[in-house]
Amino acid sequence: MTEGGSKTGYGRLYGIGVGPGDPELLTLKAHRILQQVPLVCVPQAITSRDSFALGIVQKFLNLDAQEVMRIRFPTNNEKGAGEVWRRAACEIAERLEGGQDAAFITEGDPMLYSTFSYVLKSIRADYPGVPVEIVPGVSSVMAAAASAKAPLVTHGQSLAVLPAAYGTNGLREAIANHDTVVLMKVNRAMVQALAELEELGLAGKSVYVKRASMDSEQIVHDLERLAEEDLDYFSLLIVRKCLQ
Repeated sequence: MTEGGSKTGYGRLYGIGVGPGDPELLTLKAHRILQQVPLVCVPQAITSRDSFALGIVQKFLNLDAQEVMRIRFPTNNEKGAGEVWRRAACEIAERLEGGQDAAFITEGDPMLYSTFSYVLKSIRADYPGVPVEIVPGVSSVMAAAASAKAPLVTHGQSLAVLPAAYGTNGLREAIANHDTVVLMKVNRAMVQALAELEELGLAGKSVYVKRASMDSEQIVHDLERLAEEDLDYFSLLIVRKCLQ
């Protein structure tokens, strides 16, 4: 058992953000814990051949001494998704009952659009005795802003972070009420909707960032240049009313 432990007999569950893609953006604390825990829980979309989060940290693990538990999950909120996460929480809790610590890794930060939030909800509801520690990570929002050299907000300004599924009317409202809007996981429909930016006086005030911090990173300031193949699950769009 690592330094976790607890008076309840459960091992400690760590929710660890592993950052946006560049392994060097992993925090020192995350690195230390990942080298200590005997069990690493890895989310993997059912449509993917491997886990993106695992790919970030794999070189830091000792797979001869550590076990990797893969948790396959649906990529949308289809019926039955909740049960997937409840079963995952149960399986993890069974391992924690023996006093073994475990880390659940997730790209970005565990508290921002993260798969870990679903596991955390089930653990807190069904296994309240499990001690949980959350290690924050660099989110794609911050990584993209850094890559694009685009400050998100300055003193007194407001920021909204929206999922790709956000409707056009809601987007217009968010742009009207905030100085900066970040749209996560940009898709073609959203880019087409953003053609309205010109009538909102925001033409030329957006930047699209694909795979921030990775070798395949792409930054596009002219949205009209975006082709279908440029759009990516690991992408976002930063819209600022004022570029200064």
